[in-house]
This record gives sequence, structure tokens and C-alpha cells, in this order.
Amino acid sequence: MEISIAELAKLLNGVVEGNGSHVLNTVAKIEEGKTGALSFLANPKYEEHIYRTGSSAVLVNRSFTPSKEISTTLIRVDDPYAAFTFLLEKFSNPSAQLSGLEPMCFVHEHAKLGVEVYVGAFAYIAAGANVGDQTKVYPQVFIGANVQIGSNCIIYPGVKIYHECVIGNNCIIHASTVIGADGFGFAPLADRSYKKIPQTGNVIIEDDVEIGSNCSIDRATMGSTIIRKGVKLDNLIQVAHNVEIGEHTVIAGQAGVAGSTKLGKYVVVGGQVAIAGHLQIANGNQFGGQAGVLGNIVDEDKKWFGTPVMEVRDSLRSSAVIRRLPELMSRVDALEKELKKIKSE
Repeated sequence: MEISIAELAKLLNGVVEGNGSHVLNTVAKIEEGKTGALSFLANPKYEEHIYRTGSSAVLVNRSFTPSKEISTTLIRVDDPYAAFTFLLEKFSNPSAQLSGLEPMCFVHEHAKLGVEVYVGAFAYIAAGANVGDQTKVYPQVFIGANVQIGSNCIIYPGVKIYHECVIGNNCIIHASTVIGADGFGFAPLADRSYKKIPQTGNVIIEDDVEIGSNCSIDRATMGSTIIRKGVKLDNLIQVAHNVEIGEHTVIAGQAGVAGSTKLGKYVVVGGQVAIAGHLQIANGNQFGGQAGVLGNIVDEDKKWFGTPVMEVRDSLRSSAVIRRLPELMSRVDALEKELKKIKSE
């Protein structure tokens, strides 16, 4: 990136306060700024750094009022964090520069690639697959038969997308994630062995979804496992067969959602949360780390913690009681001894 402050402000529909002629060529944290760097201030906790930053320009909110003299140039925008994110995507994304087919990749003659698609070495694209415009398929990716991938996606190394699965536009799938493996479906037999149930469905991932590394999203037994628009999944997450995750839900690492459970929109799931199967979780609910969800939650926009989950207020009360158990046990022992003494007398 090499752009003048004035040009950058125009790109962001911002207002320059200071010298707009300086050239920016990098980005930096506000506390680590240097000449030529652009930083941003979104959190008031970091305001002290703006008065001594070495950055040539800082993105701030239009309403920001400094309490001291500022030597750097300000660019006032509606949302400094969103503007900074936009710039990182536009100027600092190495994937944007990739295009063409590297040697040693395999693209079936009946697969279809859009314009400016990149396919890395040792990637495999099977018959009937369709990869949209400007999508980047990194080395060692497997894309199975009839897979549909939208435009402007990034599929990082080692991702495996099984047959018939569908990926929307603007999706990012990080390394070694598996999409469309068989769901955990086995029928118990009379001799206590298990017979595999064929998993005939697929996985559908809608637009603007990002999935971390080493996740497993299982295909449906019948129908589809569905990840709705805007969902963000961390690393090491298990999504079982026929699960549906609602729009703009976020799930932190090592969480698991069992089969046929439906999560609503805007749900927040902390790390290592376990959600049992065949449940309905209403919109906007939030689950603290290591929570265990064993039943339906029909009320919206509540906060939960513990195993089995309780509302946060009840969970905190229970924790307070648990912390006092050693003291309470001592008191009970003392009372029992006193009672025995009274009986003996």
C-alpha cells in the first residue's frame, strides 16, 4: 500500500484534520506507530497513545474530541475499526494477487472455473465441480464431485470438501477443515453391533461465512446440514449431521453441536460448549465457556453458564454456595458432634 492521506480519506469518505499530503505505506498499532504508518483509535482505553504515536495518520470517529494536543494527522470516519478492516482487506491480502493454475494441480475436464480463479499445486477438483470468479483454492485442497463454490472465496491448504456440498460467496475456509464427511449415524443391532446408516445429504454453507482450521462439518443423513449467512466458526469445532446454525452466529473453539440441533440467529457459543442433539435454541442466546446445553431454549437473548446450563445470575448464585461448601460441612460436622453429646447426656 502506498497512498496519500488525502487519497485514503477520499476512499473512506473521511475528513482530514492535519497534513493530507503525507504518504502512507504500512499499517501499525497505535502504540507502535512510525512514519508512513496508518493506525486507528476505536477503543477509548487506547486514547493515551494517540498523543504520542509515531504514525503519520490515525483513523478516529467523527465525534472524537482530543483532550491534548495531537501531532499526527487525523482521518475522521463513521467507524474507524470498520474502515481499518476494509483497508486491510483491500491492500494487505496476499490472496487477492493469486490467479491461474499452478503445475501439478488437477482440474477435471467437466469441472468449471470462473474468471481469475487460483488453483494451487496438488489441489484436486473433481467432475461437475463449479468454482466461482476470483476464488482461491490453495495447494492440497480436495473438491469433490458436483461441489458448488461461489465467488471470492478462499479455500486454504488441506481443506476437503466432499461431493455435492455447496459453498456460497465470500466464504473463507481455513486449513485442514473437512466439509461433508459422513455424519455419525449407526443403527444398533440385536447382537449389540452397529450398522452404518448411509449419509445421503450434503452441507450447505451460505454467503459470508468464515470457518477456522481443523473443523468438521458433517453431511446430513437426508437433506442438508446448513450454515447460514454470516456465521463465524473458530478452530476445532464439530458440527454434526442435519444441524442448522442461524445467521450471524459465532462459535468459539472446541465447541460441539450434536445432530439435528437448530441454533437461531445471533447466537454466541463460548469455547468447549457442548450442545446436545435434537434441540431448538432461540435467537440471540449466549453460552459461556464449557457450558452443557441439554434442553431446548425457547426464550430469546438470554445468557447461560454451567452444566447443565443455568441463567448466568442463577449460576453465579450456585457458584457462591459451592464455594462455601467446605465451611458448611465443617459447621454440619460440629452440629452433629454437639447433637451426639446432647443425646448421650
